Amino acid sequence: MADEIVLLSTWPSMFGMRVRVALAEKGLKYEYREEDLLNKSPLLLMMNPVHKKIPVLIHNGKPISESMIIVEYIDEVWNHKSPLLPTDPYQRAQARFWADYVDKKLYDIGKKIILSTKGEEQETGKKEFIECLKLLEGELGDNPYFGGDNFGFVDVSLVTFSCWFHTYESYGNFSIETECPTLVAWTKRCLEKESVSSSLADPHKIHDFASEVRKRLGIE
Repeated sequence: MADEIVLLSTWPSMFGMRVRVALAEKGLKYEYREEDLLNKSPLLLMMNPVHKKIPVLIHNGKPISESMIIVEYIDEVWNHKSPLLPTDPYQRAQARFWADYVDKKLYDIGKKIILSTKGEEQETGKKEFIECLKLLEGELGDNPYFGGDNFGFVDVSLVTFSCWFHTYESYGNFSIETECPTLVAWTKRCLEKESVSSSLADPHKIHDFASEVRKRLGIE
C-alpha cells in the first residue's frame, strides 16, 4: 500500500518549506493543504493540539510536528535516497547543533528587522542577523554545502530563509551579499537543485506578504 503523506503548512513559512525540500529530495508525492493561521483548520488543531502550529506532516494518519523533527523523520523513514543526516554519530550531532542554532536565532532576529517600529531596535536586529550569518558562513567554510560535498540537514534548515533575504534587506537597509558573499554563493548553489527551487516561495511575494503583515499591525 502506498504511503499517504499530507503536509499542513502555509506558503510563506520557511519552516514549512523545509519539509517541502526534504520531501522533494526523497522524491515523495504528497498532498499539500494550505492553512490560514488566522482561522486554523480543525485538522491542524487535532493533529497538533499542543502547539497548534504548522508545519505538520501526517504520514498514514499519524502526525509529526516541528519542522526539523519532521525533516529527520523523513530522512529516517525514506532512507533509500538522498541522505540528509551523516552516518557518523559525531557529524550527526554537529548537524543537529547547527540546525538548532538556525532555529533559535534567525527567525526571531529576522522578525525584529521586519516588525520593529524603533530604529535602534531594528539596527540591533540587523547587527545580530549579520553576526549570525557570518558565523554560519564560517562553519560552511570552503565546502559546497554544510554537509560537505552533499546537500544535507543544515542546508535544509537554512536555505528556506533565503527567500526572506530580500525582505530583511529591504526593511533593514543592508546587503547580505556584501556582508556574506560566500553564504549567498551557497544559496545560489542550493537553488540550482530542483528540490530547493521548486519548494521555496518567490522573494517578491514574501516581501508583499510582510508588507501586508506590517499594515495589519499598523506599522506601515
